Amino acid sequence: MLSIGSFTTLQLDINTDNVATLELSRGAKSNAVNTEMWDELPQALDLLDARDDLRVVILRGQGRNFCAGIDFAALTGLAAAVNLPCPGRSREALRRSIMNWQDSLTSLERCRWPVIAAVQGACYGAGVDMITAADIRYCTADATFCVKEVDLAIVADMGTLQRLPGIVGEGVARELALTARVIGAQEAKAIGLVTAVFPDMQALYAAVDKVAATMAAKSPLAITGTKRIMLQCRDSTVRNGLEYVATWNSAQMLSQDMDRVIESLARKSKQPPRFSKL
Repeated sequence: MLSIGSFTTLQLDINTDNVATLELSRGAKSNAVNTEMWDELPQALDLLDARDDLRVVILRGQGRNFCAGIDFAALTGLAAAVNLPCPGRSREALRRSIMNWQDSLTSLERCRWPVIAAVQGACYGAGVDMITAADIRYCTADATFCVKEVDLAIVADMGTLQRLPGIVGEGVARELALTARVIGAQEAKAIGLVTAVFPDMQALYAAVDKVAATMAAKSPLAITGTKRIMLQCRDSTVRNGLEYVATWNSAQMLSQDMDRVIESLARKSKQPPRFSKL
């Protein structure tokens, strides 16, 4: 493992298979998202986005819980920071802060490499915001999920209300967001929030590593392009999505990666083609 960057709330490593592990490292606090983590998450993902030798990012949390939500100290600090004499300026500062925190989680989507979330224990509030911005989600049998914000008398504003309906459906997303009901791993799988459930963290990490290795063996042009196109199509009409992918492929389809796949198929080679870094 190669550790890169220097963070107080995150651990960032890269293995020899072109897979990065981004770990929330506030395990003693159930990885509650504090001000430093809001700042460090996009910095870490920008580092990963800039690396041409990567293929996949695994997002996981240290300790018993993936993420227990936002650290209340961060909310207290935010309230103090936007407590200005002018009500208009106070609200403008609050809006700017909210949008900065939103952008912190959007960095998971902005990163060109696919992000796989591996969830154990509690995944509440900001944790759900985080995993809904990931590309794929897996969990342990003891995982629980909760869109917690209405219990705190606030509207979820970090992306869950925008992303969750596309993952689990509009009706289910509304029910979860309006009730703050806690759901377990099997229900999370049944509604499509996670793809698979594993008995413990060891089995979860082994399965996620295997999926990441499978993806890492693919053409990086195809992997990054697929992620970008699916996000674009989610956020646009079918027609616009089709036009976007036509433009994308007209620029990148004719590549050495494709030549290598065609050559491998023509030779009926049992060895998968190897691709250069971006």
